[in-house]
Amino acid sequence: MDDIDRRIVNALQDPDAFPVSERPYAEAARALGLEEADLIARLRRMCADGLLSRFGPLFDAERLGGAVTLAAMSVPEDRFEVVADLVNAHPEVAHNYARDHPLNMWFVVAAADPERVRPVLDAIAQETGLSVHDMPKLEEFYIGLRLAV
Repeated sequence: MDDIDRRIVNALQDPDAFPVSERPYAEAARALGLEEADLIARLRRMCADGLLSRFGPLFDAERLGGAVTLAAMSVPEDRFEVVADLVNAHPEVAHNYARDHPLNMWFVVAAADPERVRPVLDAIAQETGLSVHDMPKLEEFYIGLRLAV
């Protein structure tokens, strides 16, 4: 990661740095002193190289009429990758990750329709043969996390 990549990562963590406009990459690039194509190429390269896991919008599914829940499972270590593939096959699943905890697989289910969350969790339980613990959000906190690189 060179100094320009660092400036991009640090700047674009600010929600106001990437505008909602006809040419958001052009505007963001201009603010960084770059060309639009250079910014896009650098973001693609950082994603391809694994420096960034993703670059994209975060939608507030609930404000759009949908629903989100956090779920967790206790997955036998020897089945972890197989279960992860089954869970990740559901398009509603995001942020699936391993934790060092008896509930060692945690993931988010986001659905455009609130009535869709339960069937997704039930399908995952049926497909994996494992219990899925639904932990719906009770209260939302905004922490404004930014990681300087």
